[in-house]
Amino acid sequence: MELPSRFYAMVDTAAGHDPVDLARNLLEAGARMLQLRLKEASSRKFLEVARAITPLVRAHQALFIVNDRVDIAMLAEADGVHLGQTDLPLAAARELLGPRRIIGISTHSIEQARAAAAGGADYIGFGAIYSGGLKDVRNPQGLARLREVRQAVALPIVAIGGITEATAPAVLAAGADAVAIITDVVRATDLAQKVRALTQL
Repeated sequence: MELPSRFYAMVDTAAGHDPVDLARNLLEAGARMLQLRLKEASSRKFLEVARAITPLVRAHQALFIVNDRVDIAMLAEADGVHLGQTDLPLAAARELLGPRRIIGISTHSIEQARAAAAGGADYIGFGAIYSGGLKDVRNPQGLARLREVRQAVALPIVAIGGITEATAPAVLAAGADAVAIITDVVRATDLAQKVRALTQL
């Protein structure tokens, strides 16, 4: 697949945003690929939020990805799902979602990236690129490892982890097709301006 933007927007409540309001603001500012990431929410709340975001995404002709939960992606009629290494296996997710929905896979090594490509993933996430970030990463992958993964797989790569507007160009130059940024966006004093800058990368 071809990613619609070099900025992969993340709806995360880390900075206290209401997720539906945050999704609306991201989309209105120009985001064209959006992932709903609600790690602490109940299944009921996750589905409620996902269903509220779907029409917003459709109105802006963007792609809507649900993190972790294949069931919620299906029920909310999202465009796809993003799965971690301990979530539902790629083959099982594809069996449920069919060939048309998008499946992204989080990877943290060349071996995992190659496995995702061989298994039929549509794109991979790779990281964490830098230390710090939402998960306070202490042992980042770095740009050198990102370059190695770029040479190992042909799939689109969404880099994540400690990336900011300032470091995004270097990450893209190292081989990422897009950058997923949470902290630098959700804590921005002017979120719309931040998103506009990132969508122009």
